[in-house]
Amino acid sequence: MKKTAYKGISASLLAASLIFPQIETAEAAAIRNADLFTTELARNDDDSAGPVAIGFDINFFGQNFSSLFVNNNGNVTFDSALSVYTPFSLLSTSTPMLAPFFADVDTRNLASDVVRYGQATIDGRSVFGVNWIDVGFYNEQADPLNSFQLIMTDRSDIAAGDFDFEFNYDQILWETGEFSGGNSSGLGGNSARAGYSNGVDVAYEIAGSAINGALLDGNQETGLINNRLNSDIDGRYVFQVRNGQVVDPTQVPEPETLALVALGLFGFVVAKRRKILN
Repeated sequence: MKKTAYKGISASLLAASLIFPQIETAEAAAIRNADLFTTELARNDDDSAGPVAIGFDINFFGQNFSSLFVNNNGNVTFDSALSVYTPFSLLSTSTPMLAPFFADVDTRNLASDVVRYGQATIDGRSVFGVNWIDVGFYNEQADPLNSFQLIMTDRSDIAAGDFDFEFNYDQILWETGEFSGGNSSGLGGNSARAGYSNGVDVAYEIAGSAINGALLDGNQETGLINNRLNSDIDGRYVFQVRNGQVVDPTQVPEPETLALVALGLFGFVVAKRRKILN
């Protein structure tokens, strides 16, 4: 039987977003090195794996972690597993988490793939990744399917505990499980949220979180695959954590920006939309 939905949903949403304009035609799909992460979370609804070793130490808002919990419902948490399936405001939680797509993932249908995770090395750096690729939604629905990914990268070469994390999206066609008010096509109701929280007083949600239809592929303005953050690839959102703090996205130049500055051709205006957390 489906578990009781989370009751602490905040009426107010404090969020920040930054959407960079396209300078070039979108490059290859955002999900990368998916075959590196091979440990399977068995087919389930609302289950978790963990604690799982990250493979390196991280400092996330002053809290040090070396392990995490991989939750089927599109997120990882650091202090305990999370079985909640109806997405809540990330500022309302006491659980530190990274949530590339917090929604009611259900992999019990054989047409859905399972969640996979693990440690690996990419570009010479230690990483921990989680794949939610071709996953369905509650109740055992597998049409349509979503594909997204979390990658955490060790940056202790800069300072102990420093790391990057990225949310990668290749396909977002459903937004809600049926027990969260969605229909049999995964639309409507209490739709997905994407972002992070320190579990105390800092949270970030990508523009379009909790808004019906906003994160889907067909939304050219706020669809997750149609935008980017600190990346030259549509669908990839990169965050840097330095000295325990997530670097203000407005202070991290895009790769295209750096190239243009080097060539003396910096002449475009970055379109941005951002809300500051108080």
